[in-house]
Amino acid sequence: MARDPLRTKLCDMLGIEFPVIAFTHCKDVAVAVINSGGFAVLGEAMHTPDDIAADIKWIRDRVDGKPFGIDLVLPASVPPSGSLEELESQIPASHRAFAEEIKKKYDVPEPKGPIALHQWGGLNQAMARAQLDVLLDERVPVIASGLGSPAFILKTAHERGIKVLGLVGKTRQAKRQLEAGVDAIIAQGYDAAGHTGSMGTFSIVPEVAAIAGDTPIIAAGGVTTGRHLAAALCLGASGVWTGTLWLASRESDADMIIKEKLLAATADDTTYSNCISGMTMRTLKCPWTEEWAKPEAPRALAAPYQMLLSSDYIQAANDHRREDLMTEAAGQGVGFVTAMKPARQILFDMVEEALAAFEEITGELE
Repeated sequence: MARDPLRTKLCDMLGIEFPVIAFTHCKDVAVAVINSGGFAVLGEAMHTPDDIAADIKWIRDRVDGKPFGIDLVLPASVPPSGSLEELESQIPASHRAFAEEIKKKYDVPEPKGPIALHQWGGLNQAMARAQLDVLLDERVPVIASGLGSPAFILKTAHERGIKVLGLVGKTRQAKRQLEAGVDAIIAQGYDAAGHTGSMGTFSIVPEVAAIAGDTPIIAAGGVTTGRHLAAALCLGASGVWTGTLWLASRESDADMIIKEKLLAATADDTTYSNCISGMTMRTLKCPWTEEWAKPEAPRALAAPYQMLLSSDYIQAANDHRREDLMTEAAGQGVGFVTAMKPARQILFDMVEEALAAFEEITGELE
């Protein structure tokens, strides 16, 4: 009998049926994927330590002991500490003026409530550490680091039985994390949504796989179909990291306006810019990204200052549900996200298509 091509060392390491990791900010999506045989990592960087603890309990109550992961940002380049007021006071007047011009040009209203970003762990290292302490205390099965190297927490995490995944955009970053002893590497290509580097998925995945030894490599960047999954395994990955794929799922708590924008979008509707957070990231195009791309725009600030600058615009767009202003992180595989389906069906469709792709190439799988 032919070996199941989807039974990989990532499946063995995580105790899952399918080598698919869903990165999501929605607890319902995470639980649906976990209970369907995949793995899910919940993004918690925008939440307070108390909220994170509550979310961990919520998931545990619904997955019957199955493993799950939590993702935080652990950037070393942001200030060690500092109040919101201190950080905002360091934003140059020229940049504030340009942001105000955008708001005036597009009639951007004021946000209705508190700025969600103000809980972001990327604002300073003290906030990130407080969030991380919750994961260590709760002994979550897996910790993933979306920004920054997790090497400094490996000893403590491993002592508590926690596996650590590191996300990289460059092969040299992967080399350092492999030497430090991370449990798996997420090799993320330029195609990806959110923060990403400049290497394409088809370049970075085989490069990292070639130096990984027995450490599982997880391919990220533009992965939205079963063919992507099959291709990733052929490149040397043991599984895939998917994000955009779940935003328009039925369980997703994304605004329906965003879901409709994603379903209608193609790769051409995404842009790669540092104008939102100060670090390069891929999102749907919107007036904010278009204005900062113009020659007369000032140079984007470093993190976290650019993120503070953009937060009023983003919050206002979302609060007032202004479709013309709204944006969302989206990878170049968004063109394959064309229907609003349950997360379980999305996972099963991906698996079925991957198996069909292998069968098409190699002949019938017995």
